[in-house]
Parts: sequence; C-alpha cells; structure tokens
Amino acid sequence: MSKRFVRTDSFRFSRLGKNRKKKQVWRRADGVQSKIRRKRRGYITIPTIGIRTPRKIRDKIQNLNPILVHNSSELSKAGKDSIAIIARVGARKKLEIIKKASELGIKIYNIGGKK
Repeated sequence: MSKRFVRTDSFRFSRLGKNRKKKQVWRRADGVQSKIRRKRRGYITIPTIGIRTPRKIRDKIQNLNPILVHNSSELSKAGKDSIAIIARVGARKKLEIIKKASELGIKIYNIGGKK
C-alpha cells in the first residue's frame, strides 16, 4: 500500500484535520521556516520522486483490476480478478448492469445511493 501523506500541522489543529479525515488532504508546506518543507527529521514526510506505489498493486481497486462498463454485455469481459466501474449511464441501464453483475458474481465499485 502506498504511503499516506497528510497536511502540514493536521495533527496540531482540528480545523486542518485532527479527527477529521476529509480535511487531512495533502497541501504542500510553503512556510519560510517550515520544518516539513525543509525535510527535518521527526516531522511528516512530503511526496518526492522516489516514493511510489509498488507495481503489483498500482492501478488496482481493492486488489482487483478495474474495468469500465457501459452496458450489460460488456460485463462478460470482466473476470473474477476484476471489479466493474459503471460509466455514465441512466437509471434503467444501471439496474440492468447491477442485476447481471450479481448473477455473474462480479463486484461493482460505484453503485451509489442505497446499495
């Protein structure tokens, strides 16, 4: 799994994400005397060129290969090691895709609404 980078001082202030996961998104440290920008030991790390997700799990969702599905016939391309992502379709077509996916035993990543 790739390393999770959090915002500068997010552990210090509640408005920046202390106990608020949605606010803990990465923002570059740009202060003049910022210890994080200067990469001081003991402070959180910042994204650099050498840090990357391992190739085995890169471009995967829940350790499965994602496949974009526009209609129910495209579900036949998906195998057991893949997860379907429903494209921009209407409600009727979306229901068809969900029914066929449940028959074939394929996971759908973005069902949305009440599952």
